[in-house]
Amino acid sequence: MNVLVINCGSSSLKYQILDMENETLLCKGLVERIGMDGSVITHEKIGMDKVKKEVPMKDHKDAIKQVLDAVQNAEYGVVSSMADIGAVGHRVVHAGEKFAESVLIDEKVIAALEECVELAPLHNTPNLYGIAACQELMPDTPMVAVFDTAFHQTMPPESYIYAIPYEYYEKYGIRRYGFHGTSHKYVAQRAASMLNVNINDLKLITCHLGNGASVSAIKHGRCIDTSMGFTPLEGLVMGTRSGDIDPAIVTYIRQKENLPQGAVNEILNKKSGVLGISGVSSDFRDLEEAVAEGNARAALALRVFAKKVRFYIGAYIAEMNGVDAIVFTAGVGENDMNMRELICTDLGNLGIKLDLIKNKIRGKETVISTEDSKVKLLLIPTNEELMIARDTYNIAQKSAK
Repeated sequence: MNVLVINCGSSSLKYQILDMENETLLCKGLVERIGMDGSVITHEKIGMDKVKKEVPMKDHKDAIKQVLDAVQNAEYGVVSSMADIGAVGHRVVHAGEKFAESVLIDEKVIAALEECVELAPLHNTPNLYGIAACQELMPDTPMVAVFDTAFHQTMPPESYIYAIPYEYYEKYGIRRYGFHGTSHKYVAQRAASMLNVNINDLKLITCHLGNGASVSAIKHGRCIDTSMGFTPLEGLVMGTRSGDIDPAIVTYIRQKENLPQGAVNEILNKKSGVLGISGVSSDFRDLEEAVAEGNARAALALRVFAKKVRFYIGAYIAEMNGVDAIVFTAGVGENDMNMRELICTDLGNLGIKLDLIKNKIRGKETVISTEDSKVKLLLIPTNEELMIARDTYNIAQKSAK
């Protein structure tokens, strides 16, 4: 079965088609500037050069049409007709407490996701646009929703309840949800495979480190805690997000700066993090260049980021009473050897020893700890699209029986 994976943003759309008989990637692409001037689709059939085409796309339906045209193109397409696409998997950011696993999309699922829009308006709204467009253009093809929050639904109440009046949880669902769940689930499964140990016998800490970043504690295959919270703002210092701060800072800044409602939230989400500290960039590569040129604030930003990751690693080791392996993944985790070294510095007393030679690698699945390290350090490139495709394939197969 060929599975089409769709990941809709507000003005962009990423897609892949995978042959799930052998989990082979057939093509991938990106649609940008949906609903804007200069909208463009970049399509790549594996083994061929990329094809870039500028074409007006007023909405996500137009974008999906362009994707379907590209994947069926006689020259660079990968399927001969729509009948060759067995199912579509949609990445959906927020499912609240409604779903703890991926589900076949029907009217009840759509209604439930619409109820979750207020929890993630910038993400769930375009996710729903993508689903609606695919349903209209591919009415006979099974659709599956795969949620960023689902993997974290195994957290116990002591991990997700906030110490605010309980009525706000009951009335508004204010609790820790966590995000990047598809990535954390994928690398946890890969870690178990690499170590040749049943995941139910492992204690893992997975570090999804990119412009958005989170750390999860995974005990016996189940997430028991994660750093992101009610929104993706909580937890680690990130590219432009503040991460954990004293909540009183919000009202203090608003009063001092005489800011309107919502302005501080904008600052904490888009102007803070390593960008806010450094004043240089949210891109870690730019920060390392600035450090090489002697920029002290850029160096401080990197140290603050590393310290916060170490903080969560230590906290989760305590919470799980030990750890067998720590996984680094996502853009920074997979590719920034200097940051991995900075994070692992001075963790020897916890049995964590980074091999500085093995660490000199980017984007390759490998072990980077020393032979005598009690805790394995793993570098595992994430593959959220494959995880989405697997869930979609399995659910579509079951629904067909």
